Amino acid sequence: MISAIILAAGQSRRMGRPKLLLPWGSTTVLEHVIAVFANAGIEDTLIVTGGAQEQMQEIILKCSENYPVRSIYNEDYENGEMLSSIQCGLRDLTEKAFGAAMIGLGDQPQVQESSVRAVRDAFLQTGNHLVVPSFQMRRGHPWLVARPLWDQILEMGVPQTPRDFLNTHDKNIHYVDTGSASILEDLDTPEKYRASRP
Repeated sequence: MISAIILAAGQSRRMGRPKLLLPWGSTTVLEHVIAVFANAGIEDTLIVTGGAQEQMQEIILKCSENYPVRSIYNEDYENGEMLSSIQCGLRDLTEKAFGAAMIGLGDQPQVQESSVRAVRDAFLQTGNHLVVPSFQMRRGHPWLVARPLWDQILEMGVPQTPRDFLNTHDKNIHYVDTGSASILEDLDTPEKYRASRP
């Protein structure tokens, strides 16, 4: 079984306000991301929260009425390191019967269901321990890591990053060409948000 770990603990410093709570179509950025993963067939979605905790929890609770979503709080979120949020999520999954984790970004509402599904299907078909979506030879999100490699991530520490982990295993990665630049996009600034908002 595959769980998605959605990294949503950032403080949105460059955006100037909690970006996951911003409108996206008829919903919010976070709600849209949750729906994308659920509609792509992911049976469990774990949101790693940090900043704007109370507002985030309200959205997650609302979404849990329709989607298989839950949350965990990253107490180390103020350091702003993506690695600590991934580790927080993996520690939770280690205690449960999941065989792989798909690492997604809460501020990536542009990602398409087809890309999520392609990464999931590639893992189910190949059994490869690392599956990464790509576009024009660039890695994107969400990428998938199977349980046998989790300990390596959990043992990492600053200044190491998820990119270092992927670089270490580059020759063993199964790449999925999604044909979509959406796997590379996120919402870091007001300008990016205004340009991307549907």
